[in-house]
Amino acid sequence: MSSKISLERLLPGSKEGVVGKIHVNEGDELRLGDLIMEIEAKKGNFPVKSNLEGIIESIEVSEGDTVAIGDLLVNLSQANNANSQPKVDQDKEYQNLNADIAILGGGPGGYVAAIKAAKMGAKVILVESNEVGGTCLNEGCIPTKSLVRSAQVFADIRNSKEYGIICDNPQIDMARVIDRKDNIVENLVAGIKHLFDKNQITLVKGRGKLVNKNTLSVDNKISIKAKDIIIATGSKITKPQIPGIDLDNVIYSDEALDLKKLPNKLLIIGAGIIGMEFAFIYANMGVDVTVVEYMDDILSSLDKDIIDEITAAAKDAGINLYSSSKVEEIIKDESDNIIVKISNNNKNKYISADKVLVCVGRSPEYQDIGIDDLGIKINKDTKGIKVNDKMQTNIPNIYAIGDVTNIIQLAHLASAQGIVAAQNILGKDSTIDYRAVPSAIFTSPEIATVGLSEKDLADRLDEITIGKFPISANGKAMTYGESRGFIKIIKENKSGKILGASIIGPNASDLIAEVTLAIQNNLTADNIINTIHAHPTTSEVIHEGALSVEGGAIHYAD
Repeated sequence: MSSKISLERLLPGSKEGVVGKIHVNEGDELRLGDLIMEIEAKKGNFPVKSNLEGIIESIEVSEGDTVAIGDLLVNLSQANNANSQPKVDQDKEYQNLNADIAILGGGPGGYVAAIKAAKMGAKVILVESNEVGGTCLNEGCIPTKSLVRSAQVFADIRNSKEYGIICDNPQIDMARVIDRKDNIVENLVAGIKHLFDKNQITLVKGRGKLVNKNTLSVDNKISIKAKDIIIATGSKITKPQIPGIDLDNVIYSDEALDLKKLPNKLLIIGAGIIGMEFAFIYANMGVDVTVVEYMDDILSSLDKDIIDEITAAAKDAGINLYSSSKVEEIIKDESDNIIVKISNNNKNKYISADKVLVCVGRSPEYQDIGIDDLGIKINKDTKGIKVNDKMQTNIPNIYAIGDVTNIIQLAHLASAQGIVAAQNILGKDSTIDYRAVPSAIFTSPEIATVGLSEKDLADRLDEITIGKFPISANGKAMTYGESRGFIKIIKENKSGKILGASIIGPNASDLIAEVTLAIQNNLTADNIINTIHAHPTTSEVIHEGALSVEGGAIHYAD
């Protein structure tokens, strides 16, 4: 039986390259993982390794040839019983594997833990049933931010007259928007796989399950023995119990990321982070958006002043908001249109929509992975796997990280927890400081928070000082046509330390890093004040916010 080995991927951002050294000859026997050749791409040297076994019949390229993704490299002859699947899917070669650390799940927690552990000298095997990168990279953080960017560009073009630029009748090509998103995801996934190759991490594709405290089984075909195990299986979409929730035009976030035709009317159930990000994406693309939220406010976990500001921004963007409302039923009429029945202020309302997007949160994904049989404990409050500050479960050599612990569902926290778990396994004492975990919401404008909020400190208001500075007083923001928003910094009076901050405005997701660093290192507002900030930049709002805590901002008078 003959098989072909083609160029499946290169370094992220590269689609072609030049064949460098070829390490095999015709007639050689190839085994899984053998180095075939090296290809010089724009961003570096890329090793091409065999994902098949067999005898090389012919080499279809020569050193110096230019090749692109998809080009044929090698023809291979295989015995009928030879493995013909990619390395990660092997049954025969990988019947029994051994590792120092086995990781179940390849999201931002799992893959970062794998790379960190490998760099510290461990032999690592990672099991993933889908693509590496997890929900964040493939169906969450990165894809949504790609759509956020496309939506913002479209909104800027529609408002370009304000900048002296005339662009009449701009249109959105959603097929290209989705293709751009897919290319970004593919490049980042390829980048992770390249890092796995560079760090000699074995990737096993399939559904893993704990057999005992030192063994994982993958699809009942592969057994992996490991000294330590990290559970990083993430979270899954929560499906509410609403009559009609299974109708065809009811979708979830993963499906919303692949819509190549914009709906005229979109109703979103849930005004949390995911729901409001999608609300602004589609509103900025010209869609008639309605959001229904059970709580009294959108983004209800935030401080009231932030909620008021983003609520005003949503209404200015044309988003119809129904808070304190419950979706009672989703109905399809005789023309296959969607009608959503909601109760609002003890009255029923009926809202038509082309599609309904369900965004009511995510829950830890640990079902059917064997934790019950091993007696791994669940936290009664969070409903996630219970861990200590070293990310250990009640079984000392089994760790859990990321959304599956449900401490805080953030990709960057999962990565941090992955590093902490890897370090503890390999003998370096490490813990997570949950005081300094930033959160970013990619609405228009952006929102970012870190540390304690005014709401958290409601019973300690006499012990703190709050300083605020408006975005409208920042020169760089004005040049960008951004005037909405503010920064709020909270300090503890006794120590002078910064306890928390909230930012709503341009670049909030980037600016929050400075305050996060301050909280992590117990810095004071004076430490920020005494740090020179470049002008003109939006980072100056951090400086002015700190000044407002300590007596008054320079460029704003209350």
